[in-house]
Amino acid sequence: MYFKDFFDREKVSHRLKKALEREDEQFIVIYGRRRIGKSQLIKHVLDLKRGDIYFLSDQTNETNQRALLAFSIAQTIPGFDQATYPTWESIFQALNRQLDRRITLCLDEFPYMVKSCPSITSVLQKLLNGKDLKYDLIICGSSQQLMQGYVLDRTEPLYGLANEIIKLAPLPAPYITDALKCEAKQGVEEYSVWGGIPRYWELRMDYRSLDEAIDHLILDPNGILSEEPQRLLYEDMRQIVQASTLLSIIGNGANRLSEIASRAGKEATAITEPLSRLIELDLVRRDLPFGEAEKNSKKGLYKIKDPLLHFYYRFVAPYRSLLQMGETEGVWGIISSNRNDYVAECWERLCQDYISGRIIAGIPYGVASNWWGKTRDGEQIELDVVAQSLDHKHILIGECKWTKPQDAESLGQDLRKRTQQLPFVKDGVAVHYALFLKESSTTETDIPIYYPYDILAH
Repeated sequence: MYFKDFFDREKVSHRLKKALEREDEQFIVIYGRRRIGKSQLIKHVLDLKRGDIYFLSDQTNETNQRALLAFSIAQTIPGFDQATYPTWESIFQALNRQLDRRITLCLDEFPYMVKSCPSITSVLQKLLNGKDLKYDLIICGSSQQLMQGYVLDRTEPLYGLANEIIKLAPLPAPYITDALKCEAKQGVEEYSVWGGIPRYWELRMDYRSLDEAIDHLILDPNGILSEEPQRLLYEDMRQIVQASTLLSIIGNGANRLSEIASRAGKEATAITEPLSRLIELDLVRRDLPFGEAEKNSKKGLYKIKDPLLHFYYRFVAPYRSLLQMGETEGVWGIISSNRNDYVAECWERLCQDYISGRIIAGIPYGVASNWWGKTRDGEQIELDVVAQSLDHKHILIGECKWTKPQDAESLGQDLRKRTQQLPFVKDGVAVHYALFLKESSTTETDIPIYYPYDILAH
């Protein structure tokens, strides 16, 4: 099944359709991680009744792939698959000769085609440079590293030829409540496990509860997502064992570079490159205290960015032996006792994302982050949400809580008290406060309060 509603893909769908309406034939590149909805987006844009052709490549040899492509083309040009095509150029040119109208050809999982015949990129370069194709060409793939390389690496034949390059991102958190038809508080809990990956949402919909879905999809060794981290890493990482090791270390609470390196038994310089690669793939992020420069700061904390991987390396990877033996009760005990803290991390990030770029009380703010460090009087504190206005005249500071109903009045007083001596608040800068709470407050306060239904509104 697939969602009846095309959640948050209208903008990129419109962009693709407008590109295909241009006067000249287009070469479009689409990529993104597994299960993010690339193929569904393309099928949404293609018009098969008009004769558009969708071809999903596999890992067979190039001769068989050409035969399969010819069969797909035959659905538009009857009899096309009756001929034998000895090269990729011959099949692409034959399609061009036999077309009497402009159509779109999509080559999905394009890296499989390159793997079986590396010269296919040079073949396409020749055809595209000739500017006499009668069809638009879309190539698509899940290997972000390979797809980026084909079109962004100056040494590659296809470099500079694309009219559009689209990296498909995960769906924003607010859409999960629409997809799963749940209220906002549950939406935050669901997002903390499934993130913004549409296919995960689909799989989740087959179960009555979040716990049941986790049990069957992730904890069960036969679950369809039980090996998902390995599949994701296989697409893009040359050294899967090293990448999985780093994710496991980070997932178990080591966040500083020196600590990660120590647990991995490596020098820090030996893990910076694989960590950078994981960041490029949007699987890991490096958090910096508000106001720190990324290039110069040594205070960065590495955290798993992808929610499913975060859940997996926090609660599954350390206990795989138990799960293989069917001993899930103990693992569930660990999940249950740590669930609030785990969801609180996701809640904090969602609150930061909510503030980032938003206009609040007429003040436009930049990117929000957290902050940790010493105040001017030497007190060590942590702040969940800090954002500066675009004109640098205002700073917003927020506290996030994912627990039972809170005393907002006391929270606000404590927040004000703790932030009197912040080193980054300069003279003349106005400080504003906010609270982000899971449950309704038991008291009143003059500080604005945001709840899950605010954060997941769209």
